[in-house]
Amino acid sequence: MAERLTEELLDELIAAPSIDAFLDGRPASAPTLPDYLSQLLERKHLKRSQVVRMANLNETFGYQIFKGQRNPSRDKVLQIAFAMALTLRETNRLLKAAGANELYCKDRRDAIIIFSIDHSYSLQKVNEELYRFGEATLG
Repeated sequence: MAERLTEELLDELIAAPSIDAFLDGRPASAPTLPDYLSQLLERKHLKRSQVVRMANLNETFGYQIFKGQRNPSRDKVLQIAFAMALTLRETNRLLKAAGANELYCKDRRDAIIIFSIDHSYSLQKVNEELYRFGEATLG
């Protein structure tokens, strides 16, 4: 089931006769990082080992992220996003699940990353672009 757009949910909330009617049957919170990663692995038919390797993560550290035993930095989450070839929406949801700031197009580095996601760049290619513009690479 596809996640509803914020605008659609806002319209439903405003139109609801009560907050109880709106909240009834809705999950209490957003998925955790390990839960969302698991959903993405299943939906994209990927293996955790494949993603950890493609994200250039230490194997132990990568598995700890997927199990919820370690809290990754924003850049590590972005490395995972590129390894999984996530869309911008999926990447921002992943960042949010990790407790990190979503990508912001007014930030120069984030703009390069957003452009790279939109153009399906590999992790290596986005790092080349970040380096070319004098920005910190993802790793």
